[in-house]
Amino acid sequence: MGKPICIAGPCVMESYSLMEEVAQELVRLKELYPVDIFFKSSFDKANRTSIYSFRGPGLEKGLTWLSDIKAKYGLPVLTDIHESYQAALVGEVADVIQIPAFLCRQTDLLVAAAHTGKIVNIKKAQFLSGLDMQYPVEKVKEAGGQDIWLTERGNMYGYNNLVVDFRNIADMKRFTPTVIMDCTHSVQRPGAAGGKTGGNREFVPSMALAAKAFGATGYFFEVHPYPDNALSDGPNMLYLNKLESVIKTIV
Repeated sequence: MGKPICIAGPCVMESYSLMEEVAQELVRLKELYPVDIFFKSSFDKANRTSIYSFRGPGLEKGLTWLSDIKAKYGLPVLTDIHESYQAALVGEVADVIQIPAFLCRQTDLLVAAAHTGKIVNIKKAQFLSGLDMQYPVEKVKEAGGQDIWLTERGNMYGYNNLVVDFRNIADMKRFTPTVIMDCTHSVQRPGAAGGKTGGNREFVPSMALAAKAFGATGYFFEVHPYPDNALSDGPNMLYLNKLESVIKTIV
């Protein structure tokens, strides 16, 4: 079995200095532990709860920042797309193109991502089972995609909460050998914080351990040096200085 994958970074590109601070820590951890680390951040959070919420620097500036981080720190990078036209541009920079959970059945988006030839990480929708992910995988494969990851991030069974069925990890491994556990979005409380998403970051380490027990091959952690001051998803982001202690439990 190979080294576990660790996708980590701030939810959204708040500033280049923030991205550098996180990247420096990821490089340090990569040198210390047997783990494949990918830097992650979003250039546009197009699915924010409120229209007044911060979305990011946008496609052009965001890709410039991401390209600079990749070149300066030698980290492979991942970011998400929300519209098909973004795929080709993102594919010029990113090593992994991520499909957001809410959009994982959007055929045109999946096909466009596949056409880049990059790894496609499809996040499982909150309203789908693990077995349902057979069909997004088929769409990417039929469009020529060769390397497909799937990511578990919990399910909604009512309002303002998520529940993780860890059997989804085993189910999704029927379709791809690489299944990631999103340990931070799975502790969200969507829309439960008055116009923004709440969450419980204290459960992130336990999510990682449970996912390891169920055979996850990778882990997704959104991290921030000061998550309570973050501009997106602060309540469920892990403190950057806590990432090392979590990585120790999954390697």
